[in-house]
Amino acid sequence: MVSLILRGEPLMSAGQPADIEAVLFDKDGTLSHSEPHLLSLATIRLGHCVRLSGSSHGEVLADLLGRAYGLHPDHHSLNPAGTIAVAARDHNLLSTAVALAQVGHGWPEALVLAEETFRLADLDTPSGSSVAHPTPGLLELIRDLRQRQVTCAVISNDDTAGIQAFLDTHQLSEDFAAIWSADHRPRKPDPGSVQALCQTLGVIPTRCALIGDANSDLRMAHAAGVAVVLGYRGGWRQAVDLEQTSPWLDHWHELRVG
Repeated sequence: MVSLILRGEPLMSAGQPADIEAVLFDKDGTLSHSEPHLLSLATIRLGHCVRLSGSSHGEVLADLLGRAYGLHPDHHSLNPAGTIAVAARDHNLLSTAVALAQVGHGWPEALVLAEETFRLADLDTPSGSSVAHPTPGLLELIRDLRQRQVTCAVISNDDTAGIQAFLDTHQLSEDFAAIWSADHRPRKPDPGSVQALCQTLGVIPTRCALIGDANSDLRMAHAAGVAVVLGYRGGWRQAVDLEQTSPWLDHWHELRVG
């Protein structure tokens, strides 16, 4: 077991430096600088959806979709708390269908249009694993954790294939002992997902750290009894607005293995 040192101070649990056996990482915006890919995906989905809708309310639909996805008006950045950044694919599809229903489509038609929107967008968008890069300094931290025999795992609302493709692309597969994805149940942000992942790893939450870029990650980890809960803010152009209930870092060099 090791301790984690944030900006020169050990991270504490129950008044003592926490003994950590495993670190659980979110993927998009934490392990992966995914914003360029997700920005492109959101913009392409929006364009296809407005075209397929054929509605006279195209501007209204575009505005609704942009707000749901977290697209900034200039389409140059994303809200880190938008659905495209934090939600699973099926939730993004539902948010698209809701927007279509709000401009007059019946629910069955809205679902069909949303599914076709996603199908076409998938054809037009390269795989995120081929364009998303590890966040700066991550590889050094992962190497240090592995040298200290700390187990690493991914907990994400991406699907298993997407997570595995990212790890494979960047030669990280051997560094991560397990994946808990949108394909698993329960899934984020259910605290049971953390507990189930810990059980898979053979560790208890009070010997784990969890690092994520969303308040839902941090609340989930606290509710699951994780010893060290850290917010990561360096994965997006827009500053991530994290609650003050957990410490945070902007760059991986602020965190070292004690």
